[in-house]
Amino acid sequence: MPETVEAPPLLRDTAQPTSETRLITTARPPRRPFRRDRTPRARQSWRRALARDWRIYTFLIAPILFLLIFRYIPMLGNIIAFRRFRPGGSIFGDEWVGFYYFEAFITNQQFWTVFWNTVILGAFTLLICFPLPIILALMLNELRSRRFKRLVQTVSYLPHFMSIVIVAGLVLQLTSLNGTINQVVEAFGGDPVPFMQRPEWFRTIYVTSEAWQTVGWCTILYLAALTTIDDQLYEAARIDGADRWQQTWHITLPGIRPTMMVLLILNIGSFMSVGFEKVLLLQNPLIYSTADVISTYLYRVGIQSAQFSYGTAIGLFEALIGLVLVLFANLISRRLVGASLW
Repeated sequence: MPETVEAPPLLRDTAQPTSETRLITTARPPRRPFRRDRTPRARQSWRRALARDWRIYTFLIAPILFLLIFRYIPMLGNIIAFRRFRPGGSIFGDEWVGFYYFEAFITNQQFWTVFWNTVILGAFTLLICFPLPIILALMLNELRSRRFKRLVQTVSYLPHFMSIVIVAGLVLQLTSLNGTINQVVEAFGGDPVPFMQRPEWFRTIYVTSEAWQTVGWCTILYLAALTTIDDQLYEAARIDGADRWQQTWHITLPGIRPTMMVLLILNIGSFMSVGFEKVLLLQNPLIYSTADVISTYLYRVGIQSAQFSYGTAIGLFEALIGLVLVLFANLISRRLVGASLW
């Protein structure tokens, strides 16, 4: 119904004063009928974005097909870890055996040898190769000479683009009895050392070569993260009397902490896989006691010996450990630091 309200004094007619009160009639506009849209708003926006930028979305076809064909569809083959596979039979196995192959691997006398070799080698790689790129990035960030900085970056990046086969060949040549290292040892009056025939030297050689090959490339990520830190924070710290070490500790490291945690989680995820190709190329039967890891044992037993179900069980066991490590590291990082993958 229409409403009647008294007009304010300023709206009254001043030309012809009267004692009657003017009434202003205000009527509410008719309400339009509400039409419920059955399509969710998110679906509408997604359809509009797809229709507008469909040319850009076509670039996702190749990566999606790659992931489906080479990553997700092969996961179906993990079923033969629980079934007995015979060549010529079904690709999904002939009969159900449950956890037989897992029990066979865990009760094998070589299980603890390859397991602890993997853990020790992965721990050394993580403890040494993870902080080195951070240290190198901080050192490069402090350089004032751009020419020298670019030279160091170029020299440290180059090993990443070398094939693992080439790197393994260089390592074998340097550590051979007539290699460069033994030539230097002999020049100082020492006896040549057969490095690749002594198990105690394998871990040192592997971690050193891994650091030499990967540190420079990983530094790129930290240098990119350093560029996102506001320069005004450093100016304010200098005004407060902070030296370079205090600026690094209180500004630089907290600024790149999210990047550090994400890379740490990813490195922990590959903790058990170590470096299959490099380990396989560097090892020999004389140093199996320290050089034989889960991935190389899987290749030797599962592929070369054609025990496919047994090898699949070993690979699935290794993958499950990596998944648990990633989930645990992500949970700890999210609770302690506030940065995580998801």
